[in-house]
Amino acid sequence: MALSKEIAIIGVGQTKWGKYKDSTAFDHSEAAARMALEDAGLKWNDIQYLVAGSTIYSGNRGIYEGNCVAERLGWSGIPITNTYNACATGGYAFELARTRIAAGMCDVAMCLGTDSAPKGFFRPGKTNDPEDLDNIRFQMGVTNPHFFAWYAQRRMDVYGMTEEDMALVKVKNSKYGSLNPRARFQAVETVEDVLASPYVCTPLHLKTVCATSDGGAAVILASLDWAKQHCPNAIIKVAAVSVKSPTYPDAPVISMPRISTDSAVNGVEKDVFRKRVVDAAYAEAGLGPEDLSLAEVYDLSTAYELDWYEDISLCPYGDAEKLLHDGVTEITGKTPVNISGGLSSFGEAAPAQALAQVCELTWQLRGQVGGERQVKDAKVGLACNYGLQGNSSCIILTK
Repeated sequence: MALSKEIAIIGVGQTKWGKYKDSTAFDHSEAAARMALEDAGLKWNDIQYLVAGSTIYSGNRGIYEGNCVAERLGWSGIPITNTYNACATGGYAFELARTRIAAGMCDVAMCLGTDSAPKGFFRPGKTNDPEDLDNIRFQMGVTNPHFFAWYAQRRMDVYGMTEEDMALVKVKNSKYGSLNPRARFQAVETVEDVLASPYVCTPLHLKTVCATSDGGAAVILASLDWAKQHCPNAIIKVAAVSVKSPTYPDAPVISMPRISTDSAVNGVEKDVFRKRVVDAAYAEAGLGPEDLSLAEVYDLSTAYELDWYEDISLCPYGDAEKLLHDGVTEITGKTPVNISGGLSSFGEAAPAQALAQVCELTWQLRGQVGGERQVKDAKVGLACNYGLQGNSSCIILTK
C-alpha cells in the first residue's frame, strides 16, 4: 500500500533504564518527551498529535499515559491516543502516528512509551474471567520464563542449540551494553559468568533472560516536507512499518488449550507470523535482509535473539548459531544485531522497548553513537518486536 506522504523521524529521546523507587512511569515518559523535543529543536506546542503506549502496571492512570504526559507538558488541545499492544506497543504507537501524518491529518506527531514495572517477572492481575488465559497459565505455574524456556528447549531439540550458544549471545550483548550509557546492566560478561548464574527455568540461566525495568522512550515523526523545512539536519526516513497479529493455527503458546500441542502443531516452522510481519516490512520498503546495516531484535531470552536471526532472514532456519559463531552479528560483521546491548542489557519496559529500538537506529543512522558502538556507514536499520497474544511489529528506517 503506497502512502500519500513520506514520513521522517526528526526527534528521539530515551531515559536510562533501571529500577527506580522514587520515580513513576510518568516521570520517565515526560523526561523522554522533553529529550525528543530538544533533539528536534521543537516546543511542545509544535506537536499536533500524541500517541502513547500505556500499561496496567502503572496503575489506573497508566492506561491514560498520553493524557498524563500532556497534563505535565501543558494542555494544548491536541488529540491523544493511548494504546496497549503488549511488547509491540511502541511499534503500534509508531504506526498510529505515521498513519495520521500520512493521511494528512497532521504534520508532526509524537509517540512515546514508558513502564514502571513491578520487581520480578510480569504477571497479570488475578481475575475471575475464565477466558483470561494469562491468569490461568500463571496459576498453573507457567510464568514467562517457562514460556521462554519452551522455545529455547525446542530450538535445542530441533536445531542443536546449546547453552553455550545462548551464553555467547549474552556475552556479545553485554559488550555493547557496557558501552551504552542508557543501558541498565553494564557489566561485561564471559561465557563462564553466564553459565555460572543460577537456572531460572532450564535451560535458561538468570543471565540468558531479561529483567523487567523502568524507562521511557519517545519519537517525533513528521511529513518529509515539513521536516525539510523545520529540521533539515536531523532527518531519518521511515521506509516501512508493519504490525500484525497471528493467523490460526500458527500462533503457539498464546492460548492455553494448545500449549501441550505447541510443537506438534507448528513443527519446525516456529512462529511464522513473526516472519510475516518482517517480510511485510521488507516488501513495503523495497528492501531485503542483504540491505540491512544493523538490526535491533526482541531478545527476551538469548535464544529468542537466535530465532530472530532467522525470522528477519539473515540466514535459513537452523543456521543462527553458525551466524553467531562466525561473527556476522558483531559490530564488525555484515549485519550487527543488538548493538544497543538489547533487552539483555536494558531489561523489559514493554510499552517503551520498540521506541527505544527506533531511538538506537536513529542515532546509528545519524552517526551520533560514536566510539566502539558506532556501526560504520549505517544506512538501513530494522527493529522488530513480538509480544502477548501475538502482537508483532517491524520498523525499517533509512538514512
